[in-house]
Amino acid sequence: MRIISLNVNGVKAAAERGLFDWLRTQDADVICLQDIRVTAPELEQDPYWIDGYWQYCFEAEVPNQGGVAIYTRTAPKAIIMGLGFESADRYGRFMQADFDKVSIGSLLLPSGRDGDADLNQKFKFMDDFAGYLNKQRRKRREFIYCGSLYVAHLKLDVKNWRDCQNEPGFMAPERAWMDEIYGNMGYVDAVREVTRESELYSWWPNSEQAENLNLGLRFDYQFLTPGLRRFVKQAKIPRNARFSQHAPVIVDYDWTLSI
Repeated sequence: MRIISLNVNGVKAAAERGLFDWLRTQDADVICLQDIRVTAPELEQDPYWIDGYWQYCFEAEVPNQGGVAIYTRTAPKAIIMGLGFESADRYGRFMQADFDKVSIGSLLLPSGRDGDADLNQKFKFMDDFAGYLNKQRRKRREFIYCGSLYVAHLKLDVKNWRDCQNEPGFMAPERAWMDEIYGNMGYVDAVREVTRESELYSWWPNSEQAENLNLGLRFDYQFLTPGLRRFVKQAKIPRNARFSQHAPVIVDYDWTLSI
């Protein structure tokens, strides 16, 4: 099973850069997109439709302010939209596809990089979502969460970590939140399960210098319940496949989807 996750920063712009032509060559079983910025009816039209996939979308209340989508070659047994709290559902920040024994979610956190209000919204979302994740651990099924957390967890995940410690995305409370998810809750970072490669980033500031010097941070993840740890085969974040400020996260699992 191959899962691709990507924050598109607006699917219209990403499509113009060739996203869907690229996706059609990737042989993915599931594709999770974040920050699509379109309505569900719009996403059902060309060029966003991919033959051979079931397609689902949870749009934001104001479409250009978020939204997530899931494409899957196996029809899910159920689709769940939203998390039940305003900071998530108003902006279309989460949806989940349920299959036999495993659920796959597409997730978008506030970046926290657009001023104090955005940062406060991010911290509120993080608190609410941590409670949700803790409850999910009690369920007798496996979960894979794909998406943009806008948090770099380790020094290994930031080019110039000393300069970023007071910036949203690498602040101490954000990293402590990640510690809780991977520590006490027991979730697994799929990428770090198979590689300790440095300079493996998924987001770059929008500047030529950042691109040239690879001044990136790893903001995008696939993280999973510990029962799936041994099924992670390989993971990559290809920097040359760029359709937004984010790079895709591609993970192959020794798992076959079924309903």
